[in-house]
Amino acid sequence: MDRILSADGTPIAYRRQGEGPPLVLVGGALSVAATDAALAALLAPRFTVVTYDRRGRGASGDTRRCAVAREAEDLAAVVGAAGAGASVFGMSSGGALALEAAASGLQVELLAVYEPPYTPGTSGLQFKARCTARLRRLLAAGDRGGAVALFLSMTGVAEEMAARMRRAPVWPELEAMAHTLAYDDALLGDGAIPAERFSGVAARTLVICGGFSSAPVRAATRSLAEALPRGRHRTLTGQMREVAPQVLAPVLTEFFAREMYVYGQAS
Repeated sequence: MDRILSADGTPIAYRRQGEGPPLVLVGGALSVAATDAALAALLAPRFTVVTYDRRGRGASGDTRRCAVAREAEDLAAVVGAAGAGASVFGMSSGGALALEAAASGLQVELLAVYEPPYTPGTSGLQFKARCTARLRRLLAAGDRGGAVALFLSMTGVAEEMAARMRRAPVWPELEAMAHTLAYDDALLGDGAIPAERFSGVAARTLVICGGFSSAPVRAATRSLAEALPRGRHRTLTGQMREVAPQVLAPVLTEFFAREMYVYGQAS
């Protein structure tokens, strides 16, 4: 993997593949560049796809004093390395990071996100507050396994499945990244959609959800699309949080390729 320094000097590892206009993929919680390998391979025939290890994950560095602004700077550095005219796709909390970066001035014309995990509404905000408090307690106590288990339960992984995952070879890798769950938690604030801040996002943005995702998740993505000045919404029939790459890739290809063409014609 190549490396680039973020604004605070933290090395960020990234991988480039394919040919065509640059497209940066931003992973969600506990993911690394390799997590997006299947999606990247499907997009590579049409785009130069850049995947990266977010701060504190994989081969990237970490200051352990992370803030939302630092992760936004990391993404800006990767976008700069990707090349002129780069577009961005963010998965889950990676989508929240992409939106925060765009709201902070990241210059991208095209942006797509899949189910950023905002939890608006009274019950959603209460749920987020409880999870945040519990995550902080677990990390403060050094209980990395407990923090990972909490994340899995929040994303709907059954207790029996989580128990099996604890015995799997991947578990130590997840525990090694457990502290970064606090970074993803910070990206989501109190769980509400920051409509006022996102009103400054200039990018044409596609907000995607799965048709089999829960009603609150689908409603949150529609509200997010409405909060974005140039937002639009799309539902993928039969999909849930773990969206199939072979279903998602054609949608992203259509959006980015078409909008790049429209933008080029307008320019």
